[in-house]
Amino acid sequence: MKKHIPNLLTFGNLFCGFLAIIYIINGDMRNAPILIFIAIMLDAVDGRVARILGVSNEMGKELDSLADIVSFGVVPALLVVYTYFSDFGMVGIVFAGLFPLFGAYRLARFNISDQSESLKFFKGIPITLAGGIVTFLVLFSKTIPVWLFAIIFYLLAILMVSRMRIPSFKKIGLPKYSILITLFLFYMVYLFARTRFEQVPVFFYVALATYILYVVVRFFKEKEPRFPMRRRKLPKRFKWKLRKK
Repeated sequence: MKKHIPNLLTFGNLFCGFLAIIYIINGDMRNAPILIFIAIMLDAVDGRVARILGVSNEMGKELDSLADIVSFGVVPALLVVYTYFSDFGMVGIVFAGLFPLFGAYRLARFNISDQSESLKFFKGIPITLAGGIVTFLVLFSKTIPVWLFAIIFYLLAILMVSRMRIPSFKKIGLPKYSILITLFLFYMVYLFARTRFEQVPVFFYVALATYILYVVVRFFKEKEPRFPMRRRKLPKRFKWKLRKK
Protein backbone atom coordinates (compact mmCIF):
# COMPACT_ATOMS: atom_id res chain seq x y z
CA MET A 1 0.00 0.00 0.00
CA LYS A 2 2.74 2.48 0.92
CA LYS A 3 4.29 2.24 -2.54
CA HIS A 4 1.18 3.95 -3.97
CA ILE A 5 1.26 6.96 -1.61
CA PRO A 6 3.81 9.01 -3.64
CA ASN A 7 1.85 8.27 -6.83
CA LEU A 8 -1.34 9.51 -5.17
CA LEU A 9 0.42 12.80 -4.40
CA THR A 10 1.52 13.02 -8.04
CA PHE A 11 -2.03 12.32 -9.19
CA GLY A 12 -3.13 15.10 -6.84
CA ASN A 13 -0.71 17.41 -8.64
CA LEU A 14 -2.21 16.43 -12.01
CA PHE A 15 -5.79 16.73 -10.77
CA CYS A 16 -5.06 20.24 -9.46
CA GLY A 17 -3.92 21.15 -12.96
CA PHE A 18 -7.13 19.75 -14.43
CA LEU A 19 -9.31 21.65 -11.94
CA ALA A 20 -7.34 24.84 -12.60
CA ILE A 21 -8.14 24.54 -16.33
CA ILE A 22 -11.85 24.23 -15.52
CA TYR A 23 -11.76 27.31 -13.27
CA ILE A 24 -9.85 29.34 -15.88
CA ILE A 25 -12.37 28.48 -18.58
CA ASN A 26 -15.18 29.55 -16.22
CA GLY A 27 -13.39 32.85 -15.57
CA ASP A 28 -12.44 32.14 -11.95
CA MET A 29 -8.95 33.67 -11.68
CA ARG A 30 -8.83 33.39 -7.89
CA ASN A 31 -9.04 29.64 -7.33
CA ALA A 32 -7.01 28.66 -10.42
CA PRO A 33 -3.67 30.14 -9.19
CA ILE A 34 -4.25 28.61 -5.74
CA LEU A 35 -4.63 25.19 -7.34
CA ILE A 36 -1.32 25.61 -9.15
CA PHE A 37 0.44 26.45 -5.90
CA ILE A 38 -1.14 23.42 -4.25
CA ALA A 39 0.28 21.40 -7.16
CA ILE A 40 3.71 22.94 -6.48
CA MET A 41 3.59 21.79 -2.86
CA LEU A 42 2.47 18.29 -3.89
CA ASP A 43 5.27 18.15 -6.47
CA ALA A 44 7.76 19.22 -3.80
CA VAL A 45 6.82 16.36 -1.46
CA ASP A 46 5.97 13.37 -3.66
CA GLY A 47 9.61 12.52 -4.35
CA ARG A 48 10.57 13.07 -0.73
CA VAL A 49 7.77 10.80 0.47
CA ALA A 50 8.95 8.12 -1.98
CA ARG A 51 12.49 8.32 -0.58
CA ILE A 52 11.30 8.33 3.02
CA LEU A 53 9.19 5.22 2.39
CA GLY A 54 11.90 3.63 0.23
CA VAL A 55 9.61 3.15 -2.77
CA SER A 56 11.27 5.31 -5.45
CA ASN A 57 10.88 3.89 -8.96
CA GLU A 58 10.99 4.86 -12.62
CA MET A 59 7.21 4.84 -13.01
CA GLY A 60 6.88 7.52 -10.34
CA LYS A 61 9.41 9.71 -12.15
CA GLU A 62 7.53 9.40 -15.45
CA LEU A 63 4.19 10.18 -13.77
CA ASP A 64 5.77 13.22 -12.18
CA SER A 65 6.89 14.56 -15.56
CA LEU A 66 3.45 14.00 -17.11
CA ALA A 67 1.78 15.85 -14.23
CA ASP A 68 4.31 18.70 -14.38
CA ILE A 69 3.73 19.46 -18.07
CA VAL A 70 0.02 19.96 -17.35
CA SER A 71 0.15 21.81 -14.02
CA PHE A 72 3.22 23.97 -14.69
CA GLY A 73 3.25 24.17 -18.49
CA VAL A 74 -0.27 24.10 -19.93
CA VAL A 75 -2.12 25.74 -17.04
CA PRO A 76 0.18 28.79 -16.58
CA ALA A 77 0.09 29.35 -20.37
CA LEU A 78 -3.72 29.20 -20.28
CA LEU A 79 -3.74 31.71 -17.40
CA VAL A 80 -1.62 34.04 -19.52
CA VAL A 81 -4.01 33.70 -22.48
CA TYR A 82 -6.98 34.69 -20.31
CA THR A 83 -5.19 37.60 -18.60
CA TYR A 84 -2.20 39.33 -20.20
CA PHE A 85 -2.72 38.10 -23.79
CA SER A 86 -6.52 38.26 -23.84
CA ASP A 87 -6.53 41.20 -26.29
CA PHE A 88 -4.20 39.61 -28.84
CA GLY A 89 -6.50 36.85 -30.13
CA MET A 90 -4.87 33.96 -31.96
CA VAL A 91 -1.46 35.64 -31.87
CA GLY A 92 -1.57 35.66 -28.08
CA ILE A 93 -2.63 32.00 -28.00
CA VAL A 94 0.23 30.95 -30.29
CA PHE A 95 2.87 32.85 -28.34
CA ALA A 96 1.58 31.60 -24.97
CA GLY A 97 1.63 28.05 -26.38
CA LEU A 98 5.41 28.21 -26.71
CA PHE A 99 5.73 27.99 -22.93
CA PRO A 100 4.41 24.40 -22.50
CA LEU A 101 6.35 23.32 -25.62
CA PHE A 102 9.61 24.54 -24.13
CA GLY A 103 8.63 22.99 -20.80
CA ALA A 104 7.97 19.60 -22.42
CA TYR A 105 11.40 19.69 -24.10
CA ARG A 106 13.02 20.56 -20.77
CA LEU A 107 11.32 17.63 -19.00
CA ALA A 108 12.25 15.17 -21.77
CA ARG A 109 15.88 16.30 -21.67
CA PHE A 110 15.93 15.95 -17.89
CA ASN A 111 14.51 12.41 -18.02
CA ILE A 112 17.27 11.13 -20.30
CA SER A 113 20.12 12.99 -18.57
CA ASP A 114 22.44 11.64 -15.90
CA GLN A 115 20.45 11.83 -12.67
CA SER A 116 23.60 12.28 -10.58
CA GLU A 117 24.17 15.64 -12.27
CA SER A 118 20.85 16.99 -10.94
CA LEU A 119 22.23 16.74 -7.39
CA LYS A 120 24.81 19.37 -8.30
CA PHE A 121 23.10 21.60 -10.85
CA PHE A 122 20.16 21.99 -13.23
CA LYS A 123 20.53 22.52 -16.97
CA GLY A 124 17.97 25.26 -17.38
CA ILE A 125 15.43 26.18 -14.73
CA PRO A 126 12.86 23.52 -13.70
CA ILE A 127 9.39 23.84 -15.24
CA THR A 128 7.87 23.91 -11.76
CA LEU A 129 9.84 27.04 -10.90
CA ALA A 130 9.11 28.73 -14.23
CA GLY A 131 5.38 27.89 -14.10
CA GLY A 132 5.18 29.01 -10.48
CA ILE A 133 6.75 32.39 -11.26
CA VAL A 134 4.38 32.93 -14.20
CA THR A 135 1.39 32.05 -12.02
CA PHE A 136 2.52 34.41 -9.27
CA LEU A 137 2.95 37.27 -11.76
CA VAL A 138 -0.55 36.63 -13.15
CA LEU A 139 -1.91 37.48 -9.69
CA PHE A 140 -0.74 41.04 -10.39
CA SER A 141 -2.00 41.29 -13.97
CA LYS A 142 -3.66 44.63 -13.21
CA THR A 143 -0.39 46.09 -11.93
CA ILE A 144 2.43 44.69 -14.09
CA PRO A 145 2.36 46.06 -17.67
CA VAL A 146 1.98 43.61 -20.55
CA TRP A 147 5.34 44.45 -22.17
CA LEU A 148 7.26 43.78 -18.95
CA PHE A 149 5.41 40.53 -18.31
CA ALA A 150 6.02 39.37 -21.91
CA ILE A 151 9.79 39.85 -21.46
CA ILE A 152 9.82 37.86 -18.21
CA PHE A 153 7.51 35.20 -19.69
CA TYR A 154 9.71 34.48 -22.71
CA LEU A 155 12.90 34.77 -20.67
CA LEU A 156 11.62 32.00 -18.39
CA ALA A 157 10.69 29.87 -21.43
CA ILE A 158 14.18 30.29 -22.92
CA LEU A 159 15.87 29.59 -19.58
CA MET A 160 14.00 26.26 -19.38
CA VAL A 161 15.58 24.98 -22.58
CA SER A 162 18.94 26.69 -22.12
CA ARG A 163 22.03 24.72 -21.08
CA MET A 164 22.96 27.26 -18.43
CA ARG A 165 23.96 25.48 -15.24
CA ILE A 166 21.93 26.56 -12.23
CA PRO A 167 22.97 25.35 -8.74
CA SER A 168 20.63 22.69 -7.40
CA PHE A 169 18.62 23.56 -4.29
CA LYS A 170 19.60 20.16 -2.90
CA LYS A 171 23.20 21.28 -2.49
CA ILE A 172 22.60 24.77 -1.10
CA GLY A 173 20.22 23.50 1.56
CA LEU A 174 17.09 25.45 0.60
CA PRO A 175 13.69 23.74 0.75
CA LYS A 176 12.44 22.98 -2.74
CA TYR A 177 10.48 25.94 -4.16
CA SER A 178 10.27 27.43 -0.64
CA ILE A 179 10.52 31.01 -1.97
CA LEU A 180 7.53 30.54 -4.27
CA ILE A 181 5.46 28.93 -1.53
CA THR A 182 6.35 31.71 0.92
CA LEU A 183 5.35 34.39 -1.61
CA PHE A 184 2.10 32.55 -2.21
CA LEU A 185 1.31 32.45 1.51
CA PHE A 186 2.05 36.16 1.86
CA TYR A 187 -0.34 36.82 -1.01
CA MET A 188 -3.04 34.69 0.59
CA VAL A 189 -2.65 36.52 3.91
CA TYR A 190 -2.93 39.82 2.03
CA LEU A 191 -6.04 38.56 0.21
CA PHE A 192 -7.52 37.37 3.48
CA ALA A 193 -6.87 40.75 5.11
CA ARG A 194 -8.43 42.88 2.37
CA THR A 195 -11.56 40.80 1.81
CA ARG A 196 -14.33 39.63 4.06
CA PHE A 197 -14.22 36.09 5.40
CA GLU A 198 -16.85 34.73 3.00
CA GLN A 199 -14.95 36.10 -0.02
CA VAL A 200 -11.84 34.02 0.58
CA PRO A 201 -11.36 31.56 -2.33
CA VAL A 202 -12.57 28.02 -1.63
CA PHE A 203 -9.20 26.36 -2.18
CA PHE A 204 -7.46 28.67 0.30
CA TYR A 205 -8.31 26.13 3.02
CA VAL A 206 -7.12 23.21 0.90
CA ALA A 207 -3.87 25.10 0.36
CA LEU A 208 -3.40 25.51 4.11
CA ALA A 209 -3.93 21.77 4.67
CA THR A 210 -1.46 20.99 1.88
CA TYR A 211 1.07 23.37 3.39
CA ILE A 212 0.81 21.53 6.71
CA LEU A 213 1.54 18.29 4.82
CA TYR A 214 4.50 20.00 3.15
CA VAL A 215 5.92 21.09 6.53
CA VAL A 216 5.43 17.64 8.08
CA VAL A 217 7.21 15.91 5.18
CA ARG A 218 10.05 18.43 5.38
CA PHE A 219 10.36 17.72 9.12
CA PHE A 220 10.68 13.96 8.64
CA LYS A 221 13.02 14.43 5.69
CA GLU A 222 15.36 16.53 7.83
CA LYS A 223 15.45 13.69 10.37
CA GLU A 224 17.18 11.44 7.86
CA PRO A 225 20.99 11.28 8.24
CA ARG A 226 22.61 13.49 5.62
CA PHE A 227 26.09 12.11 5.95
CA PRO A 228 27.36 8.55 6.42
CA MET A 229 28.51 7.72 9.92
CA ARG A 230 32.25 7.98 10.33
CA ARG A 231 34.19 4.94 11.44
CA ARG A 232 35.61 5.39 14.87
CA LYS A 233 39.38 5.28 15.04
CA LEU A 234 40.99 2.61 17.18
CA PRO A 235 43.15 3.78 20.08
CA LYS A 236 46.90 3.62 19.40
CA ARG A 237 47.48 0.77 21.86
CA PHE A 238 45.08 -1.46 19.92
CA LYS A 239 46.82 -0.61 16.65
CA TRP A 240 50.20 -1.55 18.20
CA LYS A 241 48.85 -4.95 19.35
CA LEU A 242 47.46 -5.68 15.88
CA ARG A 243 50.78 -4.87 14.26
CA LYS A 244 52.61 -7.08 16.77
CA LYS A 245 50.42 -10.03 15.87
